[in-house]
Amino acid sequence: MDDMDFPTPDVAIESIDPGALKERIDAGEEITLLDARMESDYEEWRIDGENVESINVPYFEFLDDEIDEDVLARIPDDREVTVLCAKGGASEYVAGRLAERGYDVDHLEDGMNGWARIYERVEVDRYDGAGTLYQYQRPSSGCLGYLVVDDGEAAVIDPLRAFTHRYLEDADELGADLTYAIDTHIHADHISGVRDLADEGVEGVIPEASVDRGVTYADEMTLAEDGDEFSVGDATIETVYTPGHTSGMTSYLIDDSLLATGDGLFVESVARPDLEEGDDGAPDAARQLYESLQERVLTLPDETLIGGAHFSDAAVPAGDGTYTAPIGQLEAEMDALTMDEDEFVDLILSDMPPRPANYEKIIPTNLGQRDADDEEAFELELGPNNCAASQESLAGD
Repeated sequence: MDDMDFPTPDVAIESIDPGALKERIDAGEEITLLDARMESDYEEWRIDGENVESINVPYFEFLDDEIDEDVLARIPDDREVTVLCAKGGASEYVAGRLAERGYDVDHLEDGMNGWARIYERVEVDRYDGAGTLYQYQRPSSGCLGYLVVDDGEAAVIDPLRAFTHRYLEDADELGADLTYAIDTHIHADHISGVRDLADEGVEGVIPEASVDRGVTYADEMTLAEDGDEFSVGDATIETVYTPGHTSGMTSYLIDDSLLATGDGLFVESVARPDLEEGDDGAPDAARQLYESLQERVLTLPDETLIGGAHFSDAAVPAGDGTYTAPIGQLEAEMDALTMDEDEFVDLILSDMPPRPANYEKIIPTNLGQRDADDEEAFELELGPNNCAASQESLAGD
C-alpha cells in the first residue's frame, strides 16, 4: 500500500511518534485510530486496547475527488483522530484529505512498521535472585525476552535480530558486558538474534536438542543440555528441557526465581503443538507438552515466576507491568494445568488459531537453511505471533 506515490497534502499534517502513541495508550488516554490498511491486514493485526477505538477504512476510499458521505460518517469529527497505515505514506495522504474537511487529525509516523519497532525493557519486581532481571516487550507482536544483569555480566534470553544492538547498548548502560545470548528453541514467529549477537562476540547458546531439527550453525554455538548451568555474576541460569511446543523446546530457570519458558507456557495459555510436525504430529507433541508441564514446570515451588516468550491480548500484566505470574497462580487460574492427559490433549487440539504468518520461511531462516537480509527479516515477522493454543478455552471461570 505505502509503495504507491500519494500526493502531498495541501495542509500541514502533524505526525505522532509510535512511542509517544504507546505512552498515551498506556496512560489511559482515550485514543481514536483510523486504520487505512486493507481489511485483511487490519483483521490479522492492529493496535488495540481498552481505551482505543479502532476504525478500519481502507485508503482507496479516499482516492476519489469526492469522498463518499457514508465513509465520512464513520469517522468521528468531535475528537482527534490518528490515521495509520503500513509505512506512513497512505496515512499522511488520508489525514490530509480529512484535514481539508475540518477533521482534527494527525498520522502515525512510519505506520505499523514503526509500531513494530517499539521495544520496551521493564524490570521484574518480584524477581528475588541475584542481580536484576528485565523483561523485553514488543507490543506489536507480543514477543517477550529477558535480560539478567549481575556484577558486570549480562545474559539475554530469546533475543530478536531486529534489536541486536539494543541488547548490547542496554548491557553497556547497565555497566555490564553481554556474556550470553540464549535461545529457548527454533522460533516460528520471529528471526532470532542469537547468531547476530554471536557475530558481535557474545557467546551464543542454543538447545542441544534443536540440532536434530537441522541447525546448520551448531558448531559455532554452545549447546545447552538438560541440567547445564550458565553463570552471570552470582546469578545462575539452569537449563530445563521442556519439549512439546517443539522437540527442542528448552526453558531456563534464572537463579531459582523465574522460569523463562519460551513457548511452553504463557501467563494466559499453553503452547500449540503443531508447528514442527504439523497436524499429524500434533497429538504426540501435545502429550509431550503435558508431560513437560506436569513433571518439569509444575513441580517447581508455587512462588516461582513464569515468564513466557509471548503474550496475547488476553494476557493481563502483573503490577510491575511485566507478563509474569507465579506458578501457583497459573495453576489456580488455568484449567488446562489441572486436567488429566487425555483432556489436555483434546482441549489444545480442538481450537488452535491460524499458524504464524511466514512461519514456513522463518523456521528455515532460524535453522540457518535460508538467508534473509535485515529488511526481509523484519518484514517476515510483522503481525501476531500465534504460537499459543487458543486462549478462549484454556482459562478457568
